[in-house]
Amino acid sequence: MEVVGRVSGRRSWSDEEKLEILAEAFRPGVRVRDVLERRDLSSGLVYTWRKQAQLGKLGGIAPALPTFTEVRVAEVAAPALPPATPTPGLIRIELPGGVRVSVDGSVDAGALARVLAVLR
Repeated sequence: MEVVGRVSGRRSWSDEEKLEILAEAFRPGVRVRDVLERRDLSSGLVYTWRKQAQLGKLGGIAPALPTFTEVRVAEVAAPALPPATPTPGLIRIELPGGVRVSVDGSVDAGALARVLAVLR
């Protein structure tokens, strides 16, 4: 049985190697953790390199790494309803709180009473 341990001591990485590792780690669909394990790197080191790359401190080249942007959710205004044209036999009931009920003249009075009782 062979046991392979971590490399001891400090390693030196060229700017090109750092940029290559960053491009691999932050490629869409790739888990950074998998690249770290495969290359035997710490997450802190890779994120330090990422920050350096974003600042142009790795050979003056900033790779295309994913970035985050601020998103604001605006409240959507309800579309204005066109003015209603009266239809013969149509009954419109507006309740407090903006609830509207429209029925035609053939509505069952008992059913309408139950609906209105629930909506009040």
